Amino acid sequence: MPTLDRDGDVFVLDLGDDENRFHPDWLTQVEAALDEVDRAEGPRALVTAATGKFFSNGLDLEWLASHPEQRHAYVARVHRLFARVLSLPLVTVAALQGHTFAAGAMLSLAHDFRVMRADRGFWCLPEADIKIPFTPGMSALIQARLAPQTAHEAMVTARRYGGHDALAAGIVDHAVAEDAVRATAVELAAAAAAKAGPTVGTIKTRMYSPVLDALADTDIPLG
Repeated sequence: MPTLDRDGDVFVLDLGDDENRFHPDWLTQVEAALDEVDRAEGPRALVTAATGKFFSNGLDLEWLASHPEQRHAYVARVHRLFARVLSLPLVTVAALQGHTFAAGAMLSLAHDFRVMRADRGFWCLPEADIKIPFTPGMSALIQARLAPQTAHEAMVTARRYGGHDALAAGIVDHAVAEDAVRATAVELAAAAAAKAGPTVGTIKTRMYSPVLDALADTDIPLG
């Protein structure tokens, strides 16, 4: 399950050591961690990382299949998570040490910066292959954070990007050795910790206002 630690001015949210799918209990832990980061005062930044083979494989499709009556509420909750990370009043960095797929990839895009392992692991939006269309909010997030050609290729072809390819496409900001992923992310976050505060929150909210509106819309088409 997710855990939150602090390294100086940098909060480090570790999503876990399995596939880190968005099970409701997992979401509760992540939300609680973000509450703590939000309540903190003074210089601070956030690194979201994971341990093991996966950063995150996204939605918990097995849980969804067992709880079809909660489908809309669940997706709305995931939207709120994306919106919250996107608009946090501090600098955020995703440390992608392993596979980053589907909603896990979208969560990485909600961060300000991304550091990815260069030699192994893929970043991928597989929705075209698994026959699950993006919601309008998800589409808005992806298209706001990626260049148009990259967003088109990633969304329509479900391409799997390795670290170097993801860097070349502008999906990530750094591609580094496995043992440098988290350290590089913490270094980037620490350098920007003094920027935390209402001004950064306002800048992000105004910059991504259309995305936040789309993510807040509760009339979510799921097919």
